[in-house]
Amino acid sequence: MAKYFDVHPENPQRRTIGQVTEIIRTGGLVVYPTDSCFALGCQLGNRDGLDRIRSIRDLDERHHFTLMCQDFAQLGQFVRLDNAVFREIKAFTPGSYTFILPATKEAPRRLLHPKKKTVGVRIPDHVVAQALLAELGEPLLSSTLLLPGQDEPLTQGWEIKEELDHVVDAVIDSGDCGTEPTTVVDFSSGEPEVVRRGAGDPTPFE
Repeated sequence: MAKYFDVHPENPQRRTIGQVTEIIRTGGLVVYPTDSCFALGCQLGNRDGLDRIRSIRDLDERHHFTLMCQDFAQLGQFVRLDNAVFREIKAFTPGSYTFILPATKEAPRRLLHPKKKTVGVRIPDHVVAQALLAELGEPLLSSTLLLPGQDEPLTQGWEIKEELDHVVDAVIDSGDCGTEPTTVVDFSSGEPEVVRRGAGDPTPFE
């Protein structure tokens, strides 16, 4: 049964964030809010957590998982950025964008696209997500909480708790967050390609 945490949206309770972080560090899978919508998250090296996300979302091996990063210092460990791409991405982060970029050797191989060797990265503009990442001290392996057969993600914490009670370990509810997944921009070729339109304005990358 999933633990349910009610977190203040502007001043997250540090003790509660610490409890959630401990669940993540001990192999747990959590649902947490972002500026686009709720996401599933687990620790980077958590292979079981990765498999659980695949199962919940019915994903195949070509799916790009996202490394949810606190800042560019974290992001830069896992993807390669030239100066031009860095400037372009920095202008729109933090925000509701996921960027697909060539992975460095630091990125776990099982997260990479099997042919392209790329990974999705993101810096969220959400107080609770940022508090969680700061306490964890490393990126959170994440995927949008969009269930099979549903066109839109779940948006209510209590509803998520009911729906996923026996397949996740914790749900963080901080009230309303976004209702649309991120806009996904693929920079793996050096030029931006919008592969999913979402919460972030795609116009600058078209």
